[in-house]
Amino acid sequence: MPTDSAPSTGDRSSPPRRAYTDGACSGNPGPGGWAWATSPDRHDSGGEADTTNNRMELTAVLRAIESNPGPLVVVMDSTYVKNGLESWSKGWVRNGWRTRAGEPVKNQDLWQELLAVLATRPDREVTFEWVKGHSGDRMNDLVDSLAVARRDEHRAAVGATAQVGGIGGSGGGQGSGRLADLDPDEQRAERRRRDPRIPAGHLLAVFGHTPDRLGGWEPNPVADRVRDDLAAVIDAQARIHHDLMVLTGTRPGAELLAAEAAQRMQVPYAAVVGFPGIDRNLSPAARSRGLDALDAAAVVVRLERKEPDGLDAFRRAMSRRDAWMVAAADEAVLVWDEVDDRLARLHSDLDRRLGAALTVLHPPVDQAR
Repeated sequence: MPTDSAPSTGDRSSPPRRAYTDGACSGNPGPGGWAWATSPDRHDSGGEADTTNNRMELTAVLRAIESNPGPLVVVMDSTYVKNGLESWSKGWVRNGWRTRAGEPVKNQDLWQELLAVLATRPDREVTFEWVKGHSGDRMNDLVDSLAVARRDEHRAAVGATAQVGGIGGSGGGQGSGRLADLDPDEQRAERRRRDPRIPAGHLLAVFGHTPDRLGGWEPNPVADRVRDDLAAVIDAQARIHHDLMVLTGTRPGAELLAAEAAQRMQVPYAAVVGFPGIDRNLSPAARSRGLDALDAAAVVVRLERKEPDGLDAFRRAMSRRDAWMVAAADEAVLVWDEVDDRLARLHSDLDRRLGAALTVLHPPVDQAR
């Protein structure tokens, strides 16, 4: 329950109350916590032993709305929740709670509960605002610390249970040889031990559309917006992970925009070159731009020595490159409109591998298309 009484709803002419929200999770899935606060003295928090970061973010917003009648601004650092409430959910409802790719919407139960609660409130009584996480905002830092504290309570309880249950047992762990049995830091170290080509640092891989779905091959507002959005994601991740390394390619489209966004934010990036001749069929201008990005990379990873012979071999080599990046990544961003089915398989692979550590970034609609 909140640590103070609920606000009065009598005076609707006064400024709306501002409720800050946040979620935290260890392991994703794993122990998690959520929190909301309208002031340092009025807040609430909770958690679960087995959950995900996105579910905790959603729960924090749900509990904030339920606990704060009257005009309300919900302030969050989750673009996933804000975009879902303001935009994506409209399409999900129309499509029977399926994405544009036809897959069931994740966390559907919480999304439906949130929409049901909002439906009981007058139009525009509840609005949403985004704030960059870990940027010095006092209230955002407060809810972050509250959510982390509740997460750690559940993590300690899970750890104690695992320790008692594991004595003399034959459960997983480092001896099992399975990466899934290790915690994230141990997984990262083990992946690098097995494959020394994987760069150091917390790896944020970026995948996505080629220029034909991003406004075209020439400079354009759609590509500019995607680069800006990628820069915002990279900046936010760099504030959380001081050893952040962006993992991307240098071919035109989302991967080259990611390299340029990383340069803008002064975050190092690793350019993954799958094989010789990967840029052979590009125009001179596109090849030159890619070579500039390659020169600016902190690390260049070259995966294969032989150039593919023919289009089918080229596609298979690109798939191998993408699979290597998926396996190496700690987190990922997929620039995808959820319409182009060429990326559906990659999305499925990323979702299976990373779960809530995958962000799908929707490019703006190209009005000229």
